Formats: sequence, structure tokens, C-alpha cells
Amino acid sequence: MAGRIEDYALIGDMQTAALVCRDGTVDWLCLPRFDSHAIFAGLLGTEEHGFWRLGPAYASDQEPPTAARRGYRGDSLILESEWDTQRGTVRVTDFMPPRDGAPQLIRIVEGVSGRVPMRSALRMRFSYGRVVPWVHKHEGRTVAVAGPDSVWFDTSAETYGKSLTTYADFTVAPGDRIAFTISWEPSHKEPPPLPEPEQSLEATEDFWREWVDHCTYHGPYREAVIRSLITLKALTYAPTGGIVAAPTTSLPEDIGGVRNWDYRYTWLRDAAITLSSLLRTGYREEARAWREWLLRAVAGDPENLQIMYGIAGERELGEAELDWLPGYESSGPVRVGNGAAHQLQLDVYGEVTEALHLAHMTGLARNDYASLLQLKLIRYLEGHWQEPDEGIWEVRGPRRHFVHSKVMAWVAVDRTIKLIESGDADGPLERWKELRDDIHRDVCEKGYDKERNTFTQSYGSKELDASLLLIPQMGFLPPDDKRVIGTIEAIQRELSTPDGFILRYPTEGDNAGVDGLPGDEGAFLACSFWMADDLAMIGRVDEARKLFEKLLSLRNDLGLLAEEWDPHLQRQVGNFPQAFSHVPLIDTALRLTASGAYGG
Repeated sequence: MAGRIEDYALIGDMQTAALVCRDGTVDWLCLPRFDSHAIFAGLLGTEEHGFWRLGPAYASDQEPPTAARRGYRGDSLILESEWDTQRGTVRVTDFMPPRDGAPQLIRIVEGVSGRVPMRSALRMRFSYGRVVPWVHKHEGRTVAVAGPDSVWFDTSAETYGKSLTTYADFTVAPGDRIAFTISWEPSHKEPPPLPEPEQSLEATEDFWREWVDHCTYHGPYREAVIRSLITLKALTYAPTGGIVAAPTTSLPEDIGGVRNWDYRYTWLRDAAITLSSLLRTGYREEARAWREWLLRAVAGDPENLQIMYGIAGERELGEAELDWLPGYESSGPVRVGNGAAHQLQLDVYGEVTEALHLAHMTGLARNDYASLLQLKLIRYLEGHWQEPDEGIWEVRGPRRHFVHSKVMAWVAVDRTIKLIESGDADGPLERWKELRDDIHRDVCEKGYDKERNTFTQSYGSKELDASLLLIPQMGFLPPDDKRVIGTIEAIQRELSTPDGFILRYPTEGDNAGVDGLPGDEGAFLACSFWMADDLAMIGRVDEARKLFEKLLSLRNDLGLLAEEWDPHLQRQVGNFPQAFSHVPLIDTALRLTASGAYGG
């Protein structure tokens, strides 16, 4: 059985990522890309679906021991786990070197004290646990082959096969260092070069040290900000600049329920807000790469803008269910692909335009096609902003006139007007100023409940929605506007959990609610960060700081966050780690630092 979501550590090479549990088990790894088939899918099933456990040996009738201590080596993505046993202490270092050739996962066992018996158990299963590969020796190396894939296993330890699993039993004493490496290569090609684990470790540490040195934030929340930035970098697909929402699929928002989605794609919304955080902390190269990815993905067809694309800009992300996998803690179905890709979500136009605007304002080198794209997006919005859509939360129920979507349409027009006024683009300025005013008036007339003094989820509805917290942050209305303050206070009353975190919107238990799905979900962490931002903006800075620091306490021991927090089970839920949680963490830290609202 897989561990709790927060029991996992992330390691990666900016092209794919692995999740390592506290007991030394790699339960999730897709090769060679984030969105490739998994060779370890135990996270969504059982050990029969693939895993790699490396740690102290234990009796067959016992649970594998968990590490007494673990942490990242400095500001890096190199994981160090230590076990204290009756016979001594041992350390395992896990990492994936930034890729220069075949993708590799390297694990180095080091004796610290005493003599500790160890075991490596490697069970590779291709195609998300469905295919048992042919495992054999080739010139002294172990290789697993199935169809187009081959995975090479290299170690100096003696190995043997048993029950379709490759084992190594060995003992380490102080000073001993034994490395284990798996490398992926297309099965029709020559074997990958023999790994050089120690040199790769040094190079990986140098890479992360140099990358972190570019960070311009030096405030009181630097540790949390740096770890979030490293996580966002790890979720960036280096060859193209695309940013995945998370490296996992089908980790449930509702344990045992059906709210399980594949997040291994690039949402324009998530990527755009990630870009803004990177820009504000000194990372222009990542911002430039994402802008280039965007221009390639959208190409000459902005009228058919998708809400998400593949990490190389692929458009077809057909959704399917993997019925041989029971799902994380029996949360089925397990889905790959994402059927929401072709939804209409008008807010995306605003997020993309805001990101391009911020890039322009922070001095990113001008790109004429980016400006042209921005103008094309507004021309599309002129004819479509009055349509209902599926909204930011990708509802699978009927389309509605979501207030947040209209607000973000206003943002798109507003930022484009600013672009024209700066002299960097040409467009019908007066006409678009009128359009901006029309959208603003429409929202304030149809999306505002005067009796309750709050904006609502959609035109004519009574429900609230946490996305309304973005109204002051986007500049749609000033923070001191009574309608803004009323909305913040209404969301606190009606969408707060008992421990003060924020739900996205009301759900209906066993009945299908506004999102068209049965079941409930946890507090959406991004929304709780947005609440902290808003509280700071309206002058309630002490309350904002307390909420922010309470949110920081939800991170696992490595500083990582999933998508949501289940207030009943008191645990993280949803895909992990989640860019849409780490980005607002950075944003709120920057805001609170600027306001001086922090403890100590």
C-alpha cells in the first residue's frame, strides 16, 4: 500500500520526476517524460504495478522501516534519508542528474556507523504496471525490455532474480558507498553509457547551487520560497519550457472518490502564474522559455486557444481510464489524458495576457509575435466574452457565466490597453476602452448580490467562489471597495473550514453539484493563500500573517504541498507536488514581506 501523499519526496531532472516514500520506495516514475507511461506505478496500485525499495533489510512479516531523518541537501533536489537500526546507521542519497543523454535515477548507499544489512528490491512494470518486461543480462548489465522501452540497471552489488523482481542483498560499514542506477533508452538503440554516480552527484549539486543563486528574494520566508521555486523548476520541462501542473495523475481530491485527474500537462493558467512568480524572484530565462513555448503551442490559431497542452505543445490529450489499476487508496478511476483540454475557459485569456504584460513590464526582451498574439486574443474576446464557459475550476456540469471568467476577460483587455498606450503595439484603443468599461459594468451589475454585499460565483447564483478573491489582486476593484471587503468576509463565513482554510466552492456530497461531480473535496490551498493576500491588502495584516504561517505548517517535512488539504482526515490530498499551491505561497510571501507583516 502506498504511503500518505505527504510521505513522498520529489526528485527530478527537469524532464520527468520520481516520488520517493519515507521507507525508501520509489512508487512513481514515468520515463522518459513527465507524461510517459510509468515504470513504477505502485502509487496508484500495489507492488505488482512496479516499485523500487532501497533501505535496511527487514523480515518478510514486517513493514519496511521508515527513515528516521530525511531532507534535501541544502538548496537542491538531492534527497538524503537516514535510518537508525540496531546494527548501525545508514544513509541513502537519491537524485536525478539534469539530463545530458539518458535519463537516470541514481541511489547511493553510504554506511554511517556499525554494519547495516541492506536490500534493494526492483520490480519494473511498463505501461503503468500492466506489462512485465523481459529482464536479462547484457554484457554484465541488467536490462529490462518491453516494446519501445529499455531500462538498464547498474550496480557493483551482486544481484539476483526472484518472483519477477531483481534483488541485491549487501552490508555497509562506515565509509562504504554503493551506487545503484537505472537509465532509460529506446529499446532499438545501443545501451546507454555506464553511469558515473559520484561525478553526477557533484554536477547535480553544482547545478542547483548555481540556479538558486539567481533568486532575488531575501526576506524572512526565504526557506519556503526557495523550496517552492526549486519545485517549480523541477516541474518545468527543460527542452521546451512547458510547465506541468504536477508530476502525477489521479491522486484523489476526495479519498475513495472519483475526483482523480491527470495533471502532467501544461495548463496555460498554471504556467502563466508560475511565470509571474519566477519573474518576480529573478528568473528571466525560465520566463523567456515559457513565452517561447506559448507562442509555439498557440501557433497561428489563438481563436482555438486550449486551456492546456502537452509539455511540447501537443493539442490532443484524450482522456482514458486504466482499469487494471485500483487507484490510490481505492480512489478510482485512474485517468490518463485530460478531457478538459477542449473546454471553454475565458479566464485563460486574462491569465496569459497578464503574464505577457508582466514579462513586458519587467524588461523581458520584446517579442513582436507575443504582442501580436495578445492583440489576437483580445479580438477573439470581443466576440466571445459574453458567452458562458466552464470556468477556472473546469466544471463538468453546464456552462455558466462565471464572474471570475468575466473579471479575467476584463484583465486581458486592460493589460492590452496598457500595451498599446506604452507604444509597443497598435490597436483600436478607444474601442477597447469601451469594451473594458462594458465588461466591468456587466460584472458589477450581474455578478454582485447587493443584499449580501458580495460577488457571487456566476450571474444569478447565490453560491460563492474563492476565485472571487482575485478581484482586488487583478486590479478590477480597489481593496478598500466595500464590495471587495464584503466578498472577502462572505467567503470567510461560507467557504471556510473549521481550521480556517478556504474551499473553492460548495460541493454537494453524493449529489452532483455545480461541477457536475459527486463527492466533496478538501480546502484548495491556492484559495487559502489568496485569502491571506486579500487580508493583507485590506489592512488585516496580522490575520494574513497568521493564516499564511498556518498554511506553511501544512507542508510536509520537505516543504512540499499537494493541491488540497482534507480538514477531516488532516492530510494532503490531490496531485503532488502541485504548482498551483507553490506559486501563491511565493506570491503571499512577497506581499507580506513588502508590508512588513511577518513574525520575529
